[in-house]
Amino acid sequence: MNNYIKQAWMHLRQSPVASIISMIGTALAIFFIMIIVMLQQVSIVPFVPESNRDRFLYADYINFSTDKNASNVCCGTMSEAAAKELYQSLKTPEAVSIYVKSCSSSVISVSGITPFVVDAKQTDDIFWQVFDFDFTSGKPYDKAIFNSRQHFAVISESVARRLFGNTNATGKEVNINYSLYRVSGVVKDVSTLAPSAYAQIWLPYSVTNTRSMDYQIAGGIFSVVILEHKQNDLPKIKAEVDRKLAVYNKKLKEKAIKIRSMGCPYNQLSQSTNPGSNETPNLSAYYNRQLIIILILLLVPAFNLSSMTQSRLRRRTVEIGVRRAFGCTRWELLRNIVMENFILSLFAGAIGLIFCIAFAYFGTDLLFAQPWSSTIGRPSVNASMLLKASTFIYAFVFCFILNLLSSIIPAWRTSQTNIVNALNGRSH
Repeated sequence: MNNYIKQAWMHLRQSPVASIISMIGTALAIFFIMIIVMLQQVSIVPFVPESNRDRFLYADYINFSTDKNASNVCCGTMSEAAAKELYQSLKTPEAVSIYVKSCSSSVISVSGITPFVVDAKQTDDIFWQVFDFDFTSGKPYDKAIFNSRQHFAVISESVARRLFGNTNATGKEVNINYSLYRVSGVVKDVSTLAPSAYAQIWLPYSVTNTRSMDYQIAGGIFSVVILEHKQNDLPKIKAEVDRKLAVYNKKLKEKAIKIRSMGCPYNQLSQSTNPGSNETPNLSAYYNRQLIIILILLLVPAFNLSSMTQSRLRRRTVEIGVRRAFGCTRWELLRNIVMENFILSLFAGAIGLIFCIAFAYFGTDLLFAQPWSSTIGRPSVNASMLLKASTFIYAFVFCFILNLLSSIIPAWRTSQTNIVNALNGRSH
């Protein structure tokens, strides 16, 4: 490997312009590919407070008909009754939380502070067992508080600082939508890139008017997040959901209501494709789109880099002839050229990856913008979200593929050059 690095460095010094242009092309290709990969990774890799994403299952929507002919079909989030009957009564999962996934704008204030608007999420007490929030003080509201409808709230550090000038807010009273609440705990700020957990304040839905929004037993504004015991529990849980659904539909038959689960619950990957309320995730179509984009980003620069590699190799015709004359086989020559080119590709890929990480860190508003979202909070990332082992593995694999695409044909053609022609400086 040291010899390959030395040879790559020597050839870089011999033809710096061509080598630098080639490295820039490689770096840009890796940059754009890794942007696509990173966008997907942020939606599926675990990070606080969604550290258990590999065991999360989601049921955001249901589909139900409201007449005997099943012609009047409604789609959307579910009622509390449906969520409890179909999901919270399951025996297989470790925990099942019912909550309102979308945040609502709420007004919060304390004496002497101008009221301001925050993103509020309404949850049950099990929500805090599913997600691993980092509490800096206090604790979440528990089952007793939820069932007795006491006015307690969890707030984020940024909200605590704005209200009290520090994060020591546990036990203090705040006005939320002009009702008095006591702060049960303070958590570190949550990124909007964790959409199921994100909010700026969290309230028990038992103390709000959320239940009054339930529509015809089936429809409402609730969603469900499930924490599996083990990653391979999904088939068991889906089978149990199907049994629960069959029993529940029998109860609703006299009301001419029939619920369809739409394939729920979904794992993190399926959920990240953003299935609508009237459709199921199409992972094949999703993978095909991703594959086409990545192939374009690999093939287009590969064609250009291939011609530049061929140009560099023409300048080494005599050197190649000498190596062949001293017994270097065509296979050894082919391997050497590909490896030398790979060293340069790897270095350029590292530059592209560094720029990608920097762009993701400093350009979160541009890269992770959510135009459909009504949340007040801005997207934010940290090192734990961006610096995953899989990030470096993907970058290495794409560097290797791009290197093969851009160097294998020029290297093969060069290795086939006649020794006499090569010694005379002719590539043919």
